[in-house]
Amino acid sequence: MTSQATRVLVLNSGSSSVKYQLLDMRDGSRLAAGLVERIGESASRLVHTPSGGEARERTERVTDHGEALQAVAGELARDGVGLDSPELAAIGHRVVHGGPEFSAPTVIDDAVLAEIERLVPLAPLHNPANITGIRTARALRPDLPQVAVFDTAFHTTMPESAARYAIDVGTADAHRIRRYGFHGTSHAYVSRRAAELLGRAPEELNLIVLHLGNGASASAVAGGRCVDTSMGLTPLEGLVMGTRSGDIDPAVVFHLERVAGMGTDEIDELLNKKSGLTGLCGDNDMREIRRRVDAGDAAATLAFDIYIHRLKKYIGAYYAVLGRVDAVVFTAGVGENAAPVRAAAIAGLGELGLVVDAELNAVRSGEPRLVSPEHARVAVAVVPTDEEMEIARQTFALVGPVDA
Repeated sequence: MTSQATRVLVLNSGSSSVKYQLLDMRDGSRLAAGLVERIGESASRLVHTPSGGEARERTERVTDHGEALQAVAGELARDGVGLDSPELAAIGHRVVHGGPEFSAPTVIDDAVLAEIERLVPLAPLHNPANITGIRTARALRPDLPQVAVFDTAFHTTMPESAARYAIDVGTADAHRIRRYGFHGTSHAYVSRRAAELLGRAPEELNLIVLHLGNGASASAVAGGRCVDTSMGLTPLEGLVMGTRSGDIDPAVVFHLERVAGMGTDEIDELLNKKSGLTGLCGDNDMREIRRRVDAGDAAATLAFDIYIHRLKKYIGAYYAVLGRVDAVVFTAGVGENAAPVRAAAIAGLGELGLVVDAELNAVRSGEPRLVSPEHARVAVAVVPTDEEMEIARQTFALVGPVDA
């Protein structure tokens, strides 16, 4: 009897790092996970955690992504689950920007890779690293299906009224300027898991999903399809984030050029890396900010209040877009772990049917759960995200089990 390959290796290649997970899609079990970071530096860090085992960590020089993936292959082989295993069905790659071209997971061939390269101007910090990971993995296993799963794909269902900016249409089309959205893999996973938590089909539900980490985004999901999201052409638009400003009057850029004499690169650095919570109070770790708030720190308190104010605005806006909301769902590092953020974001929204139960909200758990009272008109939920599992699921759904 022919056995079937059911394992998927998920690769997330950053500019100086590679994160990976190996999953068995028969039961969703995680066989291994790890990362290689500080690629190209004199002391790269490698961390590998086998299923049910202790993490193995070492420091050595890894000059490029090719060496990084060779190191990953070595760690997996040491555990008996190497890249040459006949049980490996495919490799799934996170690709940040799919532009308007890619609305679904896609098997990578030369033409697809060329199109991803053409999108580099839309994601100059991310897509080149994703491409490097794809090329390296294809060289290691040219016989294996490789699948691109795009952060932007979940948001391609937005209507034009939500996706278009109100600028000259010819200029926008010539330069592919529109709202793409990001964190889509997380929003897709969390939307589906929230439906399971509520015991209903995704098609029946209207959800507001809040992915709150160092990067943060909101989405309005109607019947399992995104109809609006807070990030735009780039991940800079929308909510206040760890180091990003989120929504800002675009004339601020012109003002800084004319009055402060700042160049384009300086302003880019300011808005992406020196703004948000960091710019407001010098910290981007919500735990430290809350500690400072509780100690009466005025700068941290103002930063927290601005963060919550923007969050409330998006909850209210997406309530209006959806017309009816069945649940507001918190996810990612801050959304899953910061009870004060959840409580403050929902406070005062009782007229919209939104209430948080203080005792339920205080519970720490890695499981999906409700933090609203039992008979609340609108559920408030916490659903831990798992982007790697979603990438593996979409990859496996596309290529299916293959004969080993």
